[in-house]
Amino acid sequence: MPELPEVEVVRAGLSPAVSGAVITAVEVFDERSLKRHSPLEGAFDALLEGRTILRAGRRGKFLWFPLGDAGGGSGAQALVTHLGMSGQVLLRTPGVVEDGLLRIRLHIEHPEQGEFWVNFVDQRIFGSMAVDRLVATADGQPGGYFGEVLASGSGSGSGSGPGPAASAALVPSQVAHIARDPLDPAFDEALFFAALGRKRTGIKRALLDQTLISGIGNIYADESLWAARLHYEHPADRLTRPRLRELLAEVRLVLGKALAEGGTSFDAQYVNVNGASGYFSHSLNAYGQQGKPCPRCGTPIVREAFMNRSSHLCPHCQRRPRARRAAPAPAT
Repeated sequence: MPELPEVEVVRAGLSPAVSGAVITAVEVFDERSLKRHSPLEGAFDALLEGRTILRAGRRGKFLWFPLGDAGGGSGAQALVTHLGMSGQVLLRTPGVVEDGLLRIRLHIEHPEQGEFWVNFVDQRIFGSMAVDRLVATADGQPGGYFGEVLASGSGSGSGSGPGPAASAALVPSQVAHIARDPLDPAFDEALFFAALGRKRTGIKRALLDQTLISGIGNIYADESLWAARLHYEHPADRLTRPRLRELLAEVRLVLGKALAEGGTSFDAQYVNVNGASGYFSHSLNAYGQQGKPCPRCGTPIVREAFMNRSSHLCPHCQRRPRARRAAPAPAT
């Protein structure tokens, strides 16, 4: 599944093309790609046609596009897109025949760049598009990342900063439960550390919990834990504050490097808006490297079963933690 770097690469590619553009027509080729769209909001195509896309934003692995109303103001709605396992959002010249499994097409008219198509292609149909209402953010901060300077300092976002619509403390209702990601300028480190201190679970399970911290999936969890020399089963509530800061710094470094390299592509299912693959797969130290020597100590990387998937780690650099001591039995 595309994780934060892959989704951010797509957002950054879409932003200059769709910001300020009008949706002139909508074609839905497969209704299954509207599974997250509520019919109570209205018909998907009717809600979009004639609307202006104000900006391109992201929270974690979700893309969302605030919409203007018919009069040009904010319509308190957004187009929400989730890529699922194999979703792609592609910019196309009108008339181009799509090679992939086209599910939805938006006809776009940009005031400067003219007419083009936004094609939503999805082989496995786990992704979706929906029009959703905007609700107030719990922390009063902007609802997501719209192209400001990244917290990691990589500066890969496009645009010159958030406009009024992007700065509004609003987020799609479907995305409101998703925590902020570690590259979001409004990410609250103290809040995250406090939440981890209450989690009696392994640290990787906590990193994958999108209600605690968003955007991190199996690939970047493994890479970050390798960089921080932490075993995936290390109890989250037993990490000291300095170790938590170190881990978060490694998470940001890994995500920033993946962003700079266009994300991770193992096959043709993840591509950017122009159909090109990322190349961070050549920089992986742990994920998918089983049997290869650890770049740090030379011990072969191992792959272990984890939550119906796998964890990749160096058994020398990332020692398994000692088991928790059992609580003493109550006196009788």
